[in-house]
Amino acid sequence: MTRTAAWLACLLLMTSPAWAAETTVTGKVYQERDGKPGRGPTDPGLAGVQVSNGETIVRTAADGSYSLPVREGQTVFVIKPDEYRFPAAANGLPSYWRHYAPQGSPTLKYDGIRATGGGTRNWDFALEPAKGTDAARNGFEMLVFSDSQTASRQDIGYYQRAIVEPIIGKHPARLGTTLGDIVNDDLSLYPDINKVTAQLQVPWFHVPGNHDLDMDAGNDAHSLDSWRAVYGPDTYAVEEGGASFVFLDDVVYDPKAKPSYVGGLRADQFTFLANYLKGLQRDRLIVLGMHIPLFDAAPGRETFRHADRTRLFALLKEFPNVLVLSGHSHTQQHYYHGAAEGWQGSKPLHEYNVGAACGAFWSGVKDSNGIPDATMSDGTPNGYAVLSVKPGGDYGLRYYVARAPDDYQIALHAPKVLRQGAYPAWGVYANVFMGQADSLVEYRVDDGAWQPMKRVEQPDPRLLQENVADDTAERLRGFDRSPEATPSPHLWRGALPTNLPVGEHRVEVRAVQGDGPTATASTSYRLQTAKP
Repeated sequence: MTRTAAWLACLLLMTSPAWAAETTVTGKVYQERDGKPGRGPTDPGLAGVQVSNGETIVRTAADGSYSLPVREGQTVFVIKPDEYRFPAAANGLPSYWRHYAPQGSPTLKYDGIRATGGGTRNWDFALEPAKGTDAARNGFEMLVFSDSQTASRQDIGYYQRAIVEPIIGKHPARLGTTLGDIVNDDLSLYPDINKVTAQLQVPWFHVPGNHDLDMDAGNDAHSLDSWRAVYGPDTYAVEEGGASFVFLDDVVYDPKAKPSYVGGLRADQFTFLANYLKGLQRDRLIVLGMHIPLFDAAPGRETFRHADRTRLFALLKEFPNVLVLSGHSHTQQHYYHGAAEGWQGSKPLHEYNVGAACGAFWSGVKDSNGIPDATMSDGTPNGYAVLSVKPGGDYGLRYYVARAPDDYQIALHAPKVLRQGAYPAWGVYANVFMGQADSLVEYRVDDGAWQPMKRVEQPDPRLLQENVADDTAERLRGFDRSPEATPSPHLWRGALPTNLPVGEHRVEVRAVQGDGPTATASTSYRLQTAKP
């Protein structure tokens, strides 16, 4: 090094702020016993708890202490062990993280992350013993929401009345998640929607979506500052009942591109995931929660970067029990990744693309309670899912329609009347919300023999009917009309016989659910005679 270069390096060190370089934070993870804020003398340290900065993971020592490197903009968080829970913060969300942001966010429309100062000592985190830990090992349930996507306080009212209120105090979930698009671009609504979700009194973990971005950020690094100010790390893990939940920000923002985002993962996320997976038993259930699906939204359109997907699959291939939960599409389907997508695991990788809580963006005709219909373009009503975690890495999934009975799993469409003796060219359609390509869906007429229905990829006639009604209306039927019907991946058809006696005929449909009770639905049609 020349004398000039050495002088410049020395000058840089003297003039650079202390927060520009990597530093070390220290603290303790402890068991909360005295019920008072902060660690008290009767709150013992907890050994072996994982603490991370979003890349590196360390475990606490025997006294609960840890030491962790940290850089400007990183978030320090605890990975909750199975037998514990996080205390709730003032906003009702789990308290388990702290930002290291001495400089804070650049100027943004919404608040971003405020400067935190440069203190690096006594970064303590509390854990509380979880109730029913032994029972959780034998199975537990998790509430799964996606795309609440509220654009106004009125939308938050819809979310409260349609999704949250019907299940307050009625569901034994041990945790819950919202898989992105918590709001619809207005990030000032976070406190209002959090207040509603907190009414469930379930530890709730969030994933960011493309409508949760700071759209005035100059780059991806600051595109979630306002989201992170409220919800903490954008990539983290939570353990519960023998399963590991890894929540991932998979929205890569580029303000110069069109569209301004694509599905993908950052290098630091791969580092975190690799470090976390190293410590897991191979047969443990791993659930990945993200916003943008791993599969392409349309053939030939790379909506999730294939190189990132390949790299993710390489990390997961040795784990036989992996489930992916995603949102974003405002439709619902099961997708199984195989060799064509680069998956090399021992069995196909199951991705469940969850129907939206807001359905089709809170659109459609309002009912007598003033809540929009919100049916999605594939004919699925808005609602939420429940993940049932079972021993041995197994799991089950079920979808619940907003404000409907729990057994409403099939929507039927059939003509009201047909001519007796007409060619049987008309049919009953069954939209089986959780249906998959190999689902057994059958129907019968008037207690006759059960017959298989044929899976058809076409728009749901129920929604086509709404489209026609919107088209022919002289004035708007709702604030926003129902979405244009698109081919549904879970629609079945059965031809209706016309060689039966004149009068009413009952049609029953059943769908065998692989991991749950058989779903049933019924309707009827009439046969009439007609003169030439």
